[in-house]
Amino acid sequence: MSESVSHRASEATPMVGAPLDSATGWRAVKMSVKRLVDTAGAVDGLKTMAKINQVGGFDCPGCAWPERPHRKRAEFCESGAKAVADETTSQRADSEFFANHSLAELAAADDYWLGGQGRLVQPMIRRPDSTHFEPIGYTDAYDLIAGALKSLKSPNETVFYTSGRTSNEAAFCYQLLARALGTNNLPDCSNMCHEPTSVTMAATIGVGKSTITFDDF
Repeated sequence: MSESVSHRASEATPMVGAPLDSATGWRAVKMSVKRLVDTAGAVDGLKTMAKINQVGGFDCPGCAWPERPHRKRAEFCESGAKAVADETTSQRADSEFFANHSLAELAAADDYWLGGQGRLVQPMIRRPDSTHFEPIGYTDAYDLIAGALKSLKSPNETVFYTSGRTSNEAAFCYQLLARALGTNNLPDCSNMCHEPTSVTMAATIGVGKSTITFDDF
């Protein structure tokens, strides 16, 4: 394992100390700004913060923040700012990164470290018996996908999964592709991610969702 991953793993050791005086306030503002500056840069980071949940801006990807007629300058929380920072990061995981980190090394690293390496810049492939992801061109990647789809005995052997971060327009085009292929297997993120919740919670406490009612709230 490389020094960077080993160092990151050592930082995961729990630390015990006196509790903080607060969880919000100026400390939250400071941490939010720092995260955005570290990932997107000072100018782009602060410009982005000014548009979160604003009229003419964009909805925060962190939660369903209510839309009010009169917006404050900071219409987001610390978690939302950090979510936006992750989306706007200038860090890039390119072919050199994958050449320097084997599949075994990546599997051993924690999610926080992996997420901090940045966005993918090109398609990557794991070839049979290979120890690393390798870059592949878009045309070759689409040819591989098309070949796999054509080799199926039935379109219903496929599953077209979509993420909660997918735009409505992209999801619409994606489902058109699935239906043109001949299947309706289109589970979304709530179906895939919350199925364990609905099954396990129902078996454990008798209900597969939040137990609080509006009256209790």
